[in-house]
Amino acid sequence: MSQRTLGEKYGVHRRTIRQALTSAVPPPRKQPAPRASVLDPAKGWIDAMLREDLAAPRKQKHTARRIFQRLAQEHDFDLVSYSTVSDYVAIRRPQIQIEDQEGRRHLAGMVPQVHLPGEEAEVDFADVWVRLAGEVTNSR
Repeated sequence: MSQRTLGEKYGVHRRTIRQALTSAVPPPRKQPAPRASVLDPAKGWIDAMLREDLAAPRKQKHTARRIFQRLAQEHDFDLVSYSTVSDYVAIRRPQIQIEDQEGRRHLAGMVPQVHLPGEEAEVDFADVWVRLAGEVTNSR
């Protein structure tokens, strides 16, 4: 059968038939180019607000709604929706907390605890009086 006949029979283009006859393995899919987010210009501001919250009491920390309002009021950034800001804050807040804890983590180390017998002994010196069968002996 010709490629055109096979294409009409299976409902595909003849280039697809040609490609299938050339190789039984389909070509790898193209990865789409990552597109920029509308939130990209504001990510620095949001991260700064979340870092401020690390030292704040629990009741004074920013909520996603308050971050969304501050972006609109203070930075004139009203291009994004509340759900976009909320999704970013939900992902980024735990990451910032982990980054902060990593900076405070102590280096892993160990002090060897070796106590050989007789190396660290406590001795008290005192006068001892021993009485042997009637005679008194002073020894130090």
